[in-house]
Amino acid sequence: MRINTALRTLLLLTLPLAARAGCLGSDSFYTCTDPGGNSYSVNQIGGATFMSGHNARTGTSWNQTTTRIGGSSFTNGTAGNGASWNSSSHDMGGGYRSIQGTDSRGQHFNALCGPLGCN
Repeated sequence: MRINTALRTLLLLTLPLAARAGCLGSDSFYTCTDPGGNSYSVNQIGGATFMSGHNARTGTSWNQTTTRIGGSSFTNGTAGNGASWNSSSHDMGGGYRSIQGTDSRGQHFNALCGPLGCN
């Protein structure tokens, strides 16, 4: 009876990671690998999330950092080709959010998103 209880406890503790197939770690720090050999890591510390990954087919790596402050998120990253990109998202209330930034090709973008989608 004691072994079954310990086994059940272990399964309950690892259940959140079971939802992320191919992943190892905790809810705030984990690494995942898919069947093609691609991998990525996620590390959450307070309001910041650090991600990095590797594309097994191309041999390239990428990374991004997102910081959340109140209703705003600021993300900076480096694409697999080495180009930098950034975006910011701001909650405007009433279900509306503004998003702007520069993609890895140097193109600026912006959008206003609401209950019916983004423009």
